[in-house]
Amino acid sequence: MDDKEIIKLIAKYRELSKKALELAKNAEKAFGMENWAEEVIEMAEAYINDSDYFEKKKDLLRALSSLAYAHGWLDAGARLGLYKVKNPRLFTVD
Repeated sequence: MDDKEIIKLIAKYRELSKKALELAKNAEKAFGMENWAEEVIEMAEAYINDSDYFEKKKDLLRALSSLAYAHGWLDAGARLGLYKVKNPRLFTVD
């Protein structure tokens, strides 16, 4: 895979991760689990920011990997029910 292909994947997954992040931020949080939900959201934001940093440094694999971690955090939060989202395109939820 060449750099152009990786850059396309970074753009694609950054867009998906940012959409998932916005849904999680605006979703209803599980009662009594709001702090955990916010922790997951903060971790995802940090990994998205890391991706931006790595892409600027031309470290494309780390940029792409950071987005995978960001989306993984968001998806785990959804699966655990920390926030209520119903978008099977962005989360592994019913």
